[in-house]
Amino acid sequence: MIDILRRRFGLLGRNISYSFSKGYFTEKFKDEVFEGNSYENFDISEINYFTELVKNNPDLKGLNVTIPYKEQVIPFLDKLSKKAALIGAVNTIKFTKNGKLKGYNTDYYGFKKSLKPLLKEHHKKALILGTGGASKGVAFALDELDILYTFVSREAKENIIDYDLINATTFDNFQIIINCTPVGTSPNIEASPNLPYEFFTEKHIAYDLIYNPEETTFLKKAKANGAVIKNGYDMLIFQAEKAWKIWNK
Repeated sequence: MIDILRRRFGLLGRNISYSFSKGYFTEKFKDEVFEGNSYENFDISEINYFTELVKNNPDLKGLNVTIPYKEQVIPFLDKLSKKAALIGAVNTIKFTKNGKLKGYNTDYYGFKKSLKPLLKEHHKKALILGTGGASKGVAFALDELDILYTFVSREAKENIIDYDLINATTFDNFQIIINCTPVGTSPNIEASPNLPYEFFTEKHIAYDLIYNPEETTFLKKAKANGAVIKNGYDMLIFQAEKAWKIWNK
């Protein structure tokens, strides 16, 4: 039986007072089964403070990782899971029994599990808005679902289009639009990605990784034109529970 007493976990990120993870795990640990477990935010201004954080907290057993450190933390880790290495981003760190740090990605798992029930036969291609660490997990999940995708960013680069290229034809060809950017989060909840929303239809899925507000402006505009909408709340729950299994295996 796993000894679950007196263990510390936390979230690594910057400006993370809004954190889903802290609230979720704190609530989870209220159950007497998890007595002795604790979860806290480790808000650091730059990734170089990570080494000091680990050194000063030798009783840590696991960390979640959020913006902007999902890619930056990798050089500080001893090992990556096969999927984290392929994805190129880490959102879960396990402190192993021999003191090593191993990185995993559970974002792709949470996204895949939450998107799958919405998929229909005509959902063949996706636009991924944003190119940060979260978008890499999304892309990996789409690969596993055999859904083709294209990245969208403010500047066109190799294999990335910019927002100005998106038009009615784009919406005909891409039936899933996924917001992996922070546009629409508090305090700028009126903001939304620069899209021609009038081309959304009932055949489209609009998925926003943001969960607060529950219905972002991106989702509201897509919904107004008939799209099926989904926020990131279920994804976060699925990835959190996957992280908990990793920390305990």
